[in-house]
Amino acid sequence: ANPQAVCAFLNTNTAAAMAMVSWMIFDCAQGRKPSATGACAGAVVGLVAITPACGYVTVQSSIFIGFLAAVVSNLVCTLKALCPIDDTLDVFPCHGVGGMVGLLCTGFFANNVGVVSGQGQTFGYSWLALVIVVSYSFVVSAVLFLLVGLVVPMRVNPWKEEQGLDLSQHGECAFAFDELLE
Repeated sequence: ANPQAVCAFLNTNTAAAMAMVSWMIFDCAQGRKPSATGACAGAVVGLVAITPACGYVTVQSSIFIGFLAAVVSNLVCTLKALCPIDDTLDVFPCHGVGGMVGLLCTGFFANNVGVVSGQGQTFGYSWLALVIVVSYSFVVSAVLFLLVGLVVPMRVNPWKEEQGLDLSQHGECAFAFDELLE
């Protein structure tokens, strides 16, 4: 393995660990209990955020990237809970926002071409890429959402949702809690 691969390995592990710890500390600071789910979400956010930068930043930068991505994604998870968007697994706050933070941090911290190295062009390109990708993803997703909605309903009716999707959609129960109570 060359030095860049070693750097990528160290940064990937370090950012994920920092994001996991930061997520749990931020949960505690917000009055929530730290949880295994939160720890896993934090680690995933750290992995997502460091991916574009892992071979091009220092270990110290990977620590900051993991911290920043965890805090920002955690805040977006909290804000998302206030609106009626159905994102049970926090996919957008963790993968979408974590990736955006990682992209911008790459342009900021990248060795020899980032803002910290006195170069702003890469950071500008990062912003441009972010705007293009978000715009494209939004438009294409909206079109696909509308087209699929014309063919099949996008949501089950409230009765089926209350009954449980395992039974109403698949004809079976994943967990037989009634049997446990007997």
